[in-house]
Amino acid sequence: MRFSKTRRILLFSRKRESIRYADCKWTIGGTALCFLTLGFAASCWSEQFAPPDAFEDNSGIAYYGSATAWDRRVFERADGSQYGRLGQKALLHVLDGKPEEAVRLCEELIAKDPQDLESRFILVLARAQLKEISRALDALQHALDAGLPFERFQAGPRELFDPLYRTEKFRELAARHGRALIHGPMLGAVTENSAKFWVRTATECEVQVIASTSPGFESIIPSEKNRTSAERDYTAVVSLCGVEPATQYHYRVHLNGKPARGSETHLFRTAPTAGSKVRFDVAFGGGANYCPTHERMWTTILRRKPSAFLFLGDNVYIDLPEEAGPFHDYTYYRRQSRPEYRELIASTPIHAIWDDHDSATNDSWLGPFREKPSWKPSMWRLFENNWNNPSFGSPEWPGCWHRFTVGDVEFFMLDGRSYRTHPEAPERAMLGPVQKQWLKEGLKSSTATFKVIASPVPWSFEAKESLDTWNGYREEREELFAFLHENRIEGVILLSADRHRSDAWRIERADGYPLYEFESSRLTNEHTHNLVPGALFGYNETCSFGLLSFDTLQADPEVTYRIVGIDDEVKHALTVRRSNLAY
Repeated sequence: MRFSKTRRILLFSRKRESIRYADCKWTIGGTALCFLTLGFAASCWSEQFAPPDAFEDNSGIAYYGSATAWDRRVFERADGSQYGRLGQKALLHVLDGKPEEAVRLCEELIAKDPQDLESRFILVLARAQLKEISRALDALQHALDAGLPFERFQAGPRELFDPLYRTEKFRELAARHGRALIHGPMLGAVTENSAKFWVRTATECEVQVIASTSPGFESIIPSEKNRTSAERDYTAVVSLCGVEPATQYHYRVHLNGKPARGSETHLFRTAPTAGSKVRFDVAFGGGANYCPTHERMWTTILRRKPSAFLFLGDNVYIDLPEEAGPFHDYTYYRRQSRPEYRELIASTPIHAIWDDHDSATNDSWLGPFREKPSWKPSMWRLFENNWNNPSFGSPEWPGCWHRFTVGDVEFFMLDGRSYRTHPEAPERAMLGPVQKQWLKEGLKSSTATFKVIASPVPWSFEAKESLDTWNGYREEREELFAFLHENRIEGVILLSADRHRSDAWRIERADGYPLYEFESSRLTNEHTHNLVPGALFGYNETCSFGLLSFDTLQADPEVTYRIVGIDDEVKHALTVRRSNLAY
């Protein structure tokens, strides 16, 4: 992707009689990128940005686009204030055919901080692309000496490291330091009698998980077998069945019939019997840009031993809306290679949805179509290749929405980006018709004591002055809330992310009980959003996550929301009883 100089293009305002010219300051592959000021009813959003192919009629409304510049300025302006952007900036230099610029930037950063492992990583990659093989191998050894795991170089992006892979020296290092299992295992889709395990391997191979209630594995339960493949970026998921409810199991990953080098023995616990009264914790959050000094957050979460962890979006911060490729892979790999993260996902069931920074760019909508824009399907495949959800949307309409239960608590994880339309479109919608119908049917049929609906963006209008939240889709939110009232659906709790802080909100309704919303989205981010009036409480001083403690064993079941800081201290807490969520 390359950007060229300013061009003048004709733009249409929302009022068809008003036509004006505006500057288009960026192009992608020779195609002009447009921005258009619209006369929105809400003062919190006044411009749209989108490539020309997003304008399919004379309405002046882009079917996909963003409320902020559709360009690379987030990388071009990267400095030390957001560490995660620096590695991305350097990698873009390489991908743009300017590896010497990447070398210059990385050496500059390493001179300032010799422990800057990401800069050391990109330096190896850049020198490999320059065909400076000897210097690349020297840089690789320095990176290993500084503490970078060798699996980073095995994972890739493989096409960019190919000049090194061909050398005898790299093969020697791989024999000494390499691992067959380079990412994972990631635990997911845990039920009372089954579980799934995701892995990424160094080469295509057969994968199987062996489980046992005994640490000595005297009696084993084998999973099905599957194969990792280059087509799926060397990932695979295997299913384990025949386990007992609410039982702890030890497990190991086997590759090609043998325990994987680099695989430890891990623990997981199956879910309680569906519908049973339970006491358990679930942790959640969003806003997880890569930041080495904050990666200890995963250890803090693991210390709480939650029955699941919910990633609610902005999980890795890609912000490059185009056909998924090496840049997108790199952004996932650096997190997946962190030992703290690997320990968490190996023993904690993981559920993930995406938000704007994972699916496109800031404050974006992807439109109502399956195959458009052209890069959209590749972003879905990227997401599916890197997570372990029970399902990914529907077979006909891919996405990240799904549902799961723990005892008598049911969770509905929403996809707020895949089929979102422009917030000024006549038939504006965040969920799309298929997902919305799925949600309504699921809520209506659910017999759970608590029904938790997780959205990537805030439900409360006051949480953010922007049409990017449910603020821009008020009619759809009201439709869902009215559906709760019309069908007397009780016990609903709302979760959300997006704002770089943690909040609690109470949404009053003219009809029905108030809805409590718990928001948390500063897992590892350096950037912080200010606290805002109207919240029951909020916290933004350090990174934090949300912790939900359910207790349905009581006569009046309850859920307690805690904001937990990165150093494992509780900042705020609120308990809501089931009787507070009834008609």
